Amino acid sequence: MKSSVETLSPTRVRLAVELPFDELKASFDAAYKKIGAQIRVPGFRPGKVPGRVLEQRIGRPVILEEVVNHAVPLAYDEAIRDNEVRVLGRPEIEVTKIDDGDLVAFTAEVDVRPELELPDKSGLAVTVDDLTVSDEDVDEQIETLRERFASLVTADRPAETGDTVTLDLAATVAGAPVEDGTAAGLTHEVGSGQLIDGLDEAITGLAAGESATFQTQLSAGEYGGQTADVAVSVRTVKVKQLDELDDEFAQTVSEFDSLDELRVDARERLRQVKLVQQGTQARDELLESLVAAVDVPLPESVVTGEVDWRRHAMEHQLSESGGTMEEYLAEEGKSEEEFFAELRTNAEKAVATQLILDGYADLEEIGVNEQDLTQHIILQARRYRMPPEQYAQQLTDGGQLPSVMTDVRRNKVLALLLEAATVTDRSGQPVDLSLLRRTSGESGRPTEAVPDDDAGPAVDPDVDEATAIPTDNGR
Repeated sequence: MKSSVETLSPTRVRLAVELPFDELKASFDAAYKKIGAQIRVPGFRPGKVPGRVLEQRIGRPVILEEVVNHAVPLAYDEAIRDNEVRVLGRPEIEVTKIDDGDLVAFTAEVDVRPELELPDKSGLAVTVDDLTVSDEDVDEQIETLRERFASLVTADRPAETGDTVTLDLAATVAGAPVEDGTAAGLTHEVGSGQLIDGLDEAITGLAAGESATFQTQLSAGEYGGQTADVAVSVRTVKVKQLDELDDEFAQTVSEFDSLDELRVDARERLRQVKLVQQGTQARDELLESLVAAVDVPLPESVVTGEVDWRRHAMEHQLSESGGTMEEYLAEEGKSEEEFFAELRTNAEKAVATQLILDGYADLEEIGVNEQDLTQHIILQARRYRMPPEQYAQQLTDGGQLPSVMTDVRRNKVLALLLEAATVTDRSGQPVDLSLLRRTSGESGRPTEAVPDDDAGPAVDPDVDEATAIPTDNGR
């Protein structure tokens, strides 16, 4: 087999491949077997019909077409390996010549990873906000704890914002009851807006035993988009009763004996949270600076794939929540053109970031071993609250392992870049992220995956590890 590569642009090449017929025996055998199994020839068992008999019966062109369909993908893969082409996405293949008995020729145009001039990792530098925990921050934390452990006592007055009420609801549309629109004994915090639009306004000012009606637009179900009449009755009104801030309070809500000890612990916990925020900010600033500093030619097909993936993901999320794109755009105050322009900008940034990380991974010869993959699967399975074996099987069944390994590889190289970078705060003091890495155990969630032949962009779940440094770039 002969092959050559022509560079069409920094992100696209054309391969020209010639296959001599004497290298097509395996493809002819496969073609005869496949076609022979589909037709019946008297005197021969299915799949055992000699090739010359098949050619006499159905014609040589049919056989050649099947041979080409079998041989070309194999030859393409071999040409990619021989020429060390780092492909992105699927090729556009055109068979240019079939000279029976001599050769088969074809071309394949495909997007490729561009060559990048990457800054030396030792020269990377980012600045993050100072890590400060004020007395006001501690006060707010203690007050939140105080609210959480507040007791509820019955109030002999109408409901106000912040009260907790028990109520009954019944919704109808044009007099017909709405399926799943009736509930009894619901607990609701007035003013939280967590149930139905219009509910908080309707129950504010109602005392126990009083009722009201209001209208609301239903977002899903049989009557989705229609206006429903809702009758609401308040059973009880309760108000929060806060404990005094003293040593007894500290002993009730924690393992500490005094309020001072509780405040010291709250300050340290806030420091750890802000340390995580510093790590997240360092990651974001580093990626932003790399995207700004590196000239990254963007493969159009990859950007288009990322845009399509993001659009479909948005539409799916809206559908799951009972919303529409029109409602979302109205709420955000954006036109469709503005939305898609923003979507493309974010997609281009994501692809550029991925290509930069992949470039550093190649430069640093970063690989993914079994331990890396296992650790990632365990952490993600914990997030999804399922056994690691079940999560791993889902990845395997869905063909997602190559994408996951790419994500893990990017995690590793990003952690390496953060470790090499000089990180300082606004005051000029060095920031030691090693403390964070030692408590996290892993660098967090995966970066976004460049679409490849086997899988679309990776869905990147939110981090729920309190000490993890997320390593995604904004999806």
